[in-house]
Amino acid sequence: MINTIIFDLGAVLIDWNPNYLYSTIFTEDERHHFLTTVCTPAWNEEQDGGRSLAEGTQLLIEQFPEHEENIRHFYGRWAEMLGGEISGTVALLTQLKESGNYKLYALTNWSAETFPIAEERYAFLSWFDGIVVSGAEKDRKPFPSFYKTLLNRYAVKPEEALFIDDNLRNIKAAEELGIRGIHFQNPDQLKAELIAYGLIS
Repeated sequence: MINTIIFDLGAVLIDWNPNYLYSTIFTEDERHHFLTTVCTPAWNEEQDGGRSLAEGTQLLIEQFPEHEENIRHFYGRWAEMLGGEISGTVALLTQLKESGNYKLYALTNWSAETFPIAEERYAFLSWFDGIVVSGAEKDRKPFPSFYKTLLNRYAVKPEEALFIDDNLRNIKAAEELGIRGIHFQNPDQLKAELIAYGLIS
């Protein structure tokens, strides 16, 4: 029986995309090159895992001094990468919350330095019974220790939990710990799977 639902945030509930910022700076080809060779997802994940924004920025500037200005924009203008809430998923979160049947948590790879911006912008973040932020823990998905932090902190039994994430790598890591997973693709697909689990109607 599932009594706990754990959400990822970025690309599930919150529309975050570096392209929103860099489309105002580069052509499409330039933007693609910059975000796949300079400010890469792997580099950003290190800040999500606890490395300071200042250190991460400086390391990259040393590697790519010709891109210094645009590297500094990544965190200097980070709020411009935030879109709105993903309304279809927030509607499902609302339904789950209002049912009163489930504990709701968030497990997110997110820098501790930028997460307060999201907390101010998205009121639904206050609905969770707990949020575990990778940057604050200096740990991140897909490492098992990060999932265990949430399980232990909130006394969650893996077999009673369902985890929703847009990254299949993170879903597989949760399943290794005995947590059922839904690989999020869009709100309609998520709704269908929640109905299939009998969690909503």
